Amino acid sequence: MNRFAFLFLIILFTSCDYFEKKKVYSDDLLEEELKTFNWNEVDTYPTFSSCDSITVKADSKVCFQNTLITNVNQFLSEQNLVVSNDINDTITLKISIDKKGILQVESIRYKPETEQEIPEIDSLLRQSLKSIPKIYPAIKRGQQVTTAFELPIIVRIN
Repeated sequence: MNRFAFLFLIILFTSCDYFEKKKVYSDDLLEEELKTFNWNEVDTYPTFSSCDSITVKADSKVCFQNTLITNVNQFLSEQNLVVSNDINDTITLKISIDKKGILQVESIRYKPETEQEIPEIDSLLRQSLKSIPKIYPAIKRGQQVTTAFELPIIVRIN
């Protein structure tokens, strides 16, 4: 019996590591979780109330972009722009929508010929975005987040 007690004590003392609990720190969990995020994707794209009923993510993005492009095109068509040479340009608007739904123009790219024919094109594009409906920001993991987009605006004036 003495041997069994001695053997039992040896096993008990050497196997204490198996019963020891490892501490898990919240900072380590957070860091590990942040590594698994795809920061380039959102759960829900920014939206307008007119696109709110769309549940498919890709369709929601298309609706959002089409609403913006339609607003810009409608505004530009109302300006009665007169040019001496034909314009056929794809203007790229780089915009961001912050977590409060506020749209900000980051940059506007267009051909030099477009600026020569319509010197006020920059201000017209910025002004066209002021009349858009309320934007609901993008959502990532239940939180409203800032997103950035590039919108192509096709301008053809003959």
